[in-house]
Amino acid sequence: MLRDDYIRDSAGGVERWNRVIEKAAIPFRLKLPHKAFHRKIGALASVHVSPDGQVISPIDWALNETQWLPTPEDRAFVASLMGRVTEPGRFANWIAPPAMGINRQPVNFEYIRFN
Repeated sequence: MLRDDYIRDSAGGVERWNRVIEKAAIPFRLKLPHKAFHRKIGALASVHVSPDGQVISPIDWALNETQWLPTPEDRAFVASLMGRVTEPGRFANWIAPPAMGINRQPVNFEYIRFN
């Protein structure tokens, strides 16, 4: 049930983004994969399912996996974008700074000390 609730919540978010995309006149729509796609646990872990929900052979999975899932090169590229920031009051370039800190502390409050 929890997974189904998560999927339903995700579908709502995807629909909101699709409305934004449509409003910007971009000819593209986001869509969620089938809930059995790329399962690693549970009853569906041993079944190969395409993003559109078709049960496929292990050979077909192997032929298409790099089109459906991030490759090692994709992961390396994303990792290259992530920079470690540990100074109080500073934020990584992929995070928007908050208006205030946790529990109304100043943004530059030193929550964690690296000694």
